[in-house]
Amino acid sequence: MLPATTTLERDDIGGAKQDTALIAMHRVTDPVGEARDDYRILSDLASELGIGHAFTQGRDTNGWLEHLYETWRQGLPSEYTPEQDFKTFWRAGRLPLRALREQRTLYADFRTDPDTAPLPTPSGRIELYSATIASYGYDDCPGHPTWLPPEQPDADDAAGPGAYPLHMVANNPPTRLHSQLDQGELSASSKVRGREPVRMHPDDAAARGVRDGDVVRIRSTVGSCLAGAVLSDAVRPGVVQLATGAWFDPSAPEVATCVHGNPNAITRDIGTSRLAQGCTGQLARVEVERYGGPLPAVRAHNLSH
Repeated sequence: MLPATTTLERDDIGGAKQDTALIAMHRVTDPVGEARDDYRILSDLASELGIGHAFTQGRDTNGWLEHLYETWRQGLPSEYTPEQDFKTFWRAGRLPLRALREQRTLYADFRTDPDTAPLPTPSGRIELYSATIASYGYDDCPGHPTWLPPEQPDADDAAGPGAYPLHMVANNPPTRLHSQLDQGELSASSKVRGREPVRMHPDDAAARGVRDGDVVRIRSTVGSCLAGAVLSDAVRPGVVQLATGAWFDPSAPEVATCVHGNPNAITRDIGTSRLAQGCTGQLARVEVERYGGPLPAVRAHNLSH
C-alpha cells in the first residue's frame, strides 16, 4: 500500500474517445506528505529490481508525456495532424481536435448508411436477440431482454415470510464520488449523528417507532449496519435508500457489521448472471429497527485504528 498523488498533484494529459479537445493537466500543488505519482512509484520499484532503465527508457514523467504526445501526433493522417508541438500544446493548455463536432449524435453514421457504417454486432445491426447468448442455455441470462423473478437467498426463506419486508436501494451519493473524500466537510455535513443517512417513508418509520434523526440498524441475511434515519415522503413506501461509499467500519461487531453505514455490509456478493457478472450490490431485502443502545464511535477516518 503506497501513497499516490491525486490528479491535482501531478502533470498529465486528459482526453477521451469522443472529446473535442486534448487537455494539458498541469499540476496545481505539490504532493502531500510522502505521496508520489504512479510513474515514479513504478520507476523506483523497477530500479530496486535492477530494471530501472529498461522501464523508464531514460524518460521522466514529462519526457514520457512529450513522447506520447508526439508519437500520437505523428501517427495521425495529415488532415488531422495538429500543428502544435508538445511545448506549444503544454503552454496553451488545450488543443482542439480536428473533425470532431461539439454536438454529436450517437450512431448518426449508422443511421445514414448502415451498410458502410455497421455496428460492432454479429449482424452489424441493432440486435434485440442474440443467438450466441441463447446458445449458452443459461437460465438466468436468456438471449433477449426479459424480466426474471428476483432470486432470494435460502436464508430469507428460512427466516419466514415478512422477515425482511423492505427493499433497500443503494445509489451513488450526492456529497462525494463513490467513497472518495468521505472524510471531507461536504460528506460529513450529510451524516446523521456521524452515520450515513438512510431515507425512509414516514409510514414505514412510524410502524417501527423510528423518528427523524434516530440511529437505526439495517439488517439483512448478509449482515447489518448503523445509519441515521431521514424521513421523506419522496421515498416509496416499502423502500429505503442508503447511498454507497461510507467508509467501512467494523470496529464494533457486537453492534453491527458496519457502524458507519456502508451498504456493502448488507448486500450479497453475487453477479447479475453467469454471463454478465455485473454488480448486484445496489439492492437488498432488509429490515430497519431503531437502535437504542450506546452508540459506538465511528473510527473509519481515524488513521490510528
